[in-house]
Amino acid sequence: MKKIVCVMGTRPEVIKMAPVVKALGGGDLDVKILATAQHRGMLDQMMATFQLRSDWDLDAMRPGQSLPDLTGRLIPSLSEVFKTSGADAVLAQGDTTTVFCAALAAYFMGIPFGHVEAGLRSGDLLSPFPEEGMRRLTAPLTRWHFAPTETSRQALLHEGTPDVDIHVVGNTVIDALLATVNRPDLALPGHITPLEPGQRRLLVTLHRRENFGAPLHRILDSIRRFALRHPSAQLVYPVHPNPSVLGPATEHLGGLPNVQLLEPLDYPGLVAVMREAHIVLTDSGGIQEEAPAIGKPVLVFRDVTERPEAVEAGGVRLVGSDPDCFDAEVERLWNDAEAYADMARPRFPYGDGRSAARIAAILRSDLAVSRIA
Repeated sequence: MKKIVCVMGTRPEVIKMAPVVKALGGGDLDVKILATAQHRGMLDQMMATFQLRSDWDLDAMRPGQSLPDLTGRLIPSLSEVFKTSGADAVLAQGDTTTVFCAALAAYFMGIPFGHVEAGLRSGDLLSPFPEEGMRRLTAPLTRWHFAPTETSRQALLHEGTPDVDIHVVGNTVIDALLATVNRPDLALPGHITPLEPGQRRLLVTLHRRENFGAPLHRILDSIRRFALRHPSAQLVYPVHPNPSVLGPATEHLGGLPNVQLLEPLDYPGLVAVMREAHIVLTDSGGIQEEAPAIGKPVLVFRDVTERPEAVEAGGVRLVGSDPDCFDAEVERLWNDAEAYADMARPRFPYGDGRSAARIAAILRSDLAVSRIA
């Protein structure tokens, strides 16, 4: 029986790898989960949500950890697990230190590596940082490039990746989203204030490292001014626990009657809020993929994005940290019904919800595994 080790270190990685773990199950493959715990609490929350249990847990997170320190801890720890696991393949998703270190450790151990969500490029090595660099460094070490879109495939080809190693499969986040949003028991978390007649909800998420400092203060001040202008707007903001985010969020938005600052939500709770939201304000990568699929206009606090497909499809607009740009776009969506309706149509540039099944089929074929009925 072939053994596949799936590596996860952060909340988004669990969301996007959970469908892959499920698709690889069935008795014909020995699927193991290695948690680096690069983000301890948020990873644990999401593992519980998707009913996943790790076979190895590196417990790598440390208070105030730096990228060099984390990298230095992960490489030997991952290498030791891979060496003793007997793995025939290693999989990881995305663009974190966990992903690059997993690819490098697998390379050192002579184990083929599969990169889920391969080929995303912003073209700016410093934005998003360090994610753009992590993706570029991971690509030469990868055997299976599971690209979400044709744009991603072209980026990999441009860098010299062999076409035979690239597979356009869609994005597994759409698998997770559609499975969750269609749950009959999906409901708003009980601690979120229900909307009253005439009120509209906005979902806010902010955590990007390149926005820390002055850009984040500009963004939060812009959101504050919007909330003050529109008392009927009810903003829900699950705040990332990083002090560089939590402190400014509390400073700018704490105490406003129409803003709820919350601890991070589990995935069903976040999807329930997103489903009810009128507009989504974010600097997140995943939400740029998810919200357009359920017809929610997204304003993204970035100057560039490695996910241009949703922008080209019309469901996402980039506003950077420019208060004037944000004000113009959010007021247009808030006040112009026609402009809002144009953005609020479901769009699926990232797949149909069957990405994980495609990944599993490719791996079974290449590893010469016949699925047991």
